[in-house]
Amino acid sequence: MKTYLVGGSVRDEILGLPVTDHDYVVVGSSPDEMIRLGYRPVGKDFPVFLHPQSQEQYALARTERKISRGYKGFEVYASPEVTLQEDLARRDLTINALAKDQDGNIIDPFDGIADLEAGVLRHISPAFTEDPVRVLRTSRFAARFGFHIAPETLALMSEMVHNGEVDALVPERVWQEFARGLMEQRPSRMFYALRECSALTRIMPEVDALFGVPQPPQHHPEIDTGVHVMMVIDYAASKNYSLAVRFAALTHDLGKGTTPPEEWPRHIGHEARSVKLVQNLCERIKVPNDVRDLALLVARYHGDVHRAAELRAATIANMLQGVDAYRKPERFEEFLQACSCDFHGRPGYAEKPYPQAERLREAANAARSVDAGAIAAELSGAISDPARLPVAINTRVSEARIAEIRNRLAQANS
Repeated sequence: MKTYLVGGSVRDEILGLPVTDHDYVVVGSSPDEMIRLGYRPVGKDFPVFLHPQSQEQYALARTERKISRGYKGFEVYASPEVTLQEDLARRDLTINALAKDQDGNIIDPFDGIADLEAGVLRHISPAFTEDPVRVLRTSRFAARFGFHIAPETLALMSEMVHNGEVDALVPERVWQEFARGLMEQRPSRMFYALRECSALTRIMPEVDALFGVPQPPQHHPEIDTGVHVMMVIDYAASKNYSLAVRFAALTHDLGKGTTPPEEWPRHIGHEARSVKLVQNLCERIKVPNDVRDLALLVARYHGDVHRAAELRAATIANMLQGVDAYRKPERFEEFLQACSCDFHGRPGYAEKPYPQAERLREAANAARSVDAGAIAAELSGAISDPARLPVAINTRVSEARIAEIRNRLAQANS
């Protein structure tokens, strides 16, 4: 029985990156022996065990055989006879097929270190095409490390798109990989890689449709809507914003992909179209509710936020009510962050001021200063008909908030 540290932890250690998770492969053992030694079995699809003290994962060396479509369509074989090299050979990329023995020696049967040094993402064998998740993972690694995908690997990814293998991806795994990719330092690289192998049009066609769609050059020096959205998500990443903000940044302009070409470069009413497309996308890939809700609000209201200096107090009050700024101030701040990313995500705009966000923060603070409870108490004593009371309270609170917003913004402008 021999134990090896494998995969990403070895790769990241060689790259000088922080290592948080350790994965181990055990060669020459069996499930019965692992249990006798105190390891706790946890694997559903193949033999994985938790160390009795560290609780880290130890997997028996295994091989895999493709038996059906999709990333779960594998028959797993684990036995004491499976070698370390056979286990490493089933992995996706050479940079992930590295191991380290208990003496600290690196085992590199597929020249992964050379590819790390060259900044290349390269598949190990033609078996790469058996798992459609590898299209997403390889593209995500391009975003994480800034590596380029080897031409022969990109060709295999394209083949998986054209033969329909990527259509077997389950929504939950799609969201998991996209969420991780959005949290990388340059998430745009993931989307460009997926476009290069034609996978984006199959997995997230709403985003793919934005490329090649022009915008008014006086507002968008980059012109191309797809390029703009890539700049927006990279700006969100540069500010270390949350996943919800980054996803809202990605999806805020989806409606521009459905503008009839005869109306280009204008996109009148794209916000309403964006809302519907965001809703459909989120349902299809199982986006968490909190992430979805922020994306819907940004898609609907980002144009109004950009015009904040021109809006009347009543319009601002309606928008604050619409985004639930009073009950959810943290989400309101994320809403403003996503809108600011839309503004800054274009050439020459990264360092420009965005006073619209501060103006709306001031408006929200002014509106929150209204004591709705006091108004309700006052009207409860003045109105005898209980059926009229809720409407009267809402009307009076709304009027008071509009007045406070108007006064606060007038002071700010003076």
